[in-house]
Amino acid sequence: MILLIVLVLLSNIISHYLTFIPVSLIQIALGLIVALTWHFQIQLETDWFLLLFIAPLLYNDGRRFPRRELWRLRGPIFANAIWLVFLTTILGGYLIYWLIPKMPLTVAFALAAILSPTDPVAVQSISKQAKLPESLMHLVSGESLINDASGLIAFKYAIAATVTGAFSMGTAVGDFFYISIVGFLAGLIMMTAIQLLMDVLRRQGIDDVVFNTVLQLATPFVVYLVTEEITHASGVIAVVTAGVLYHARESQVVEDSPELKLVTEKVWDIIIYSLNGIVFVILGIELPVATSQVIKGGQFNTGEAFLFAVGTWVVILGIRTVWTYGYVLVKRLRDHNADRPSFRTAILSGLSGVRGAVTMAGVLSVPLTIASGAGFPTRSLMLFVASGVIIISLVAATVTLPLISSSSQPLQTRASVSDDLNDDLDLADEDDDFDDLDDGVRQISEDEARAYIMRLAISKIEELRRPINQRAAYDLILDYQFVIRRLEMNYRADATMQKVLSDELQLRQVAIDGERVALKAMRKNEQITQTSYVGAVRRIERLESRLTQATGRTLPSVMRYWIQFFKHLFRNTAYWLHSEDTDRLHAEGNLVERETSKAAIKALSQYLAREDVDETQFDNQAIYHLIVHYRNRIERAKAAAGPSHEDEYQRQFNKLRIRALSAERAGIQSLLEAGNISWTMATHLRQYVNYAENVLVMSMNNDEGE
Repeated sequence: MILLIVLVLLSNIISHYLTFIPVSLIQIALGLIVALTWHFQIQLETDWFLLLFIAPLLYNDGRRFPRRELWRLRGPIFANAIWLVFLTTILGGYLIYWLIPKMPLTVAFALAAILSPTDPVAVQSISKQAKLPESLMHLVSGESLINDASGLIAFKYAIAATVTGAFSMGTAVGDFFYISIVGFLAGLIMMTAIQLLMDVLRRQGIDDVVFNTVLQLATPFVVYLVTEEITHASGVIAVVTAGVLYHARESQVVEDSPELKLVTEKVWDIIIYSLNGIVFVILGIELPVATSQVIKGGQFNTGEAFLFAVGTWVVILGIRTVWTYGYVLVKRLRDHNADRPSFRTAILSGLSGVRGAVTMAGVLSVPLTIASGAGFPTRSLMLFVASGVIIISLVAATVTLPLISSSSQPLQTRASVSDDLNDDLDLADEDDDFDDLDDGVRQISEDEARAYIMRLAISKIEELRRPINQRAAYDLILDYQFVIRRLEMNYRADATMQKVLSDELQLRQVAIDGERVALKAMRKNEQITQTSYVGAVRRIERLESRLTQATGRTLPSVMRYWIQFFKHLFRNTAYWLHSEDTDRLHAEGNLVERETSKAAIKALSQYLAREDVDETQFDNQAIYHLIVHYRNRIERAKAAAGPSHEDEYQRQFNKLRIRALSAERAGIQSLLEAGNISWTMATHLRQYVNYAENVLVMSMNNDEGE
């Protein structure tokens, strides 16, 4: 498990640099590398695989159940999610059986069934960028949210028929209605009971956020297990029902406990992120095992198995494409104002059917043996073909997306955990009515907006700065400056940022020269000892060394810097531990910090006042950032030299932070009213401010507790 989690984290780091490759493909590749390099295998317990992966994934899908436009299309969505799945299972099963005659028909049905569910986030990502007709986009996206349940039910029947060797249509129909209706009722009853329990506990004062979050996290596992083991109905339908019911009452819970909503959503993001990543890493690890077992079986070679995977993908793609074309055609015949059927649109909707974690989790849950004790027929080939279809669908979508979309946004899947795509999985573009309020107003990026509101926060802090709170003020301003600089790196042109950095390096060198002059004067006047002087000179030399490398560090230069840093740290620590006059050296260190910082500010002022220097050529933010840096050093040195007033400092810091956040909030409103940002972006920015405020309140509560 530790290895799997590490690989999931590594895949997302790699994805940050290789944005054109879906993170799921990277996870498969990492699993494959580990399996081939270290001959690593995972002994899967198929009995609990569905419980561990399917239950939370489908419950989360239910929680994200679409609203508004998607709810109005619930009839076609449910029809597609059921009829298209069963068409894929029956027709696709027969075509796969025709393609692979040595695979039993029931196994072909099972394979087609488990390949019918699609990744809802991937479908939405492609649908939006391909600009499918609105009604069709809502349809395929809504269908992808609930076809997991119907696909898994069909898959379960086909597996059962293979294991027992018996299948009766009459019994199957009766069982289908039983497990569906009882599964629905079980999910409804248990979720209602859990919600009533939570309400009762809150009224009794048991409203701890962590407790309620854990209770919600345990819900899908309990619902699935009880439904499967006690009622012998469909746990899949039960958890989807439970998730939908939770979503229906969600607004009531939010009004009572917004903190619970915030914590729960983020914890669910972590769980889905981890589970999806682990499934795809396991897929990569299992590929060599499945391939070797297929070859050892003697019936197929690797080339044939690969062709079977490609052929199966073409079958599934063809069924989905024809179904979509037929849907649009029927709608056009009923309503002549509807969109015309387009073969291109149908193919795009077919390509949007990227297979994901549910398909892989289902295939990995296939039992190893059947009722007679013999091995499950062509299990390895089934696993290989399913894995191949998942990979091919991801690659096909990745290759096709740049051709059909002008957007540079990469393909998103569940594993991407994109906040933009996870907001209720709602395709309604809420910005349509509010974007571009005035064509003459420039819409700015979110990074620009954040930098703007942070500069307003700095202005508010400067306005509130007094001698008594200067240390807290400069600490806070410096923190804001670092964040602003990082944001500027994202939205400013490279040439502009290069000039800003060049200006700052030039100004820093002027300040360092001022520090060195002041340091020599202090030593000459015997204000400090030789020991303090040498230590300060070394600090300045290290800073100059870092400045010379700032324009483009190489790995060796970074390593040399850190080696020197630790050598210096070790040498200073050893000296201070053995020094008999540490108080005097500490006082001299504070004096050096104050005087060299004052000298640096003076040197900067004199340099910018020179006639041969054009002050306007320098970036104002670079100048301000540097001056704040030195003023911050002065205030810190003053605080270190005097008696400790940390409680007062923290109180001042928190007070300034609260006022700064208020300024940020006001800035968001002004940007929105001016038309520079959309409603969605304003919501994201306000959410950021709310998070910062929550962290501040949490910190203040912790300080009071201590």
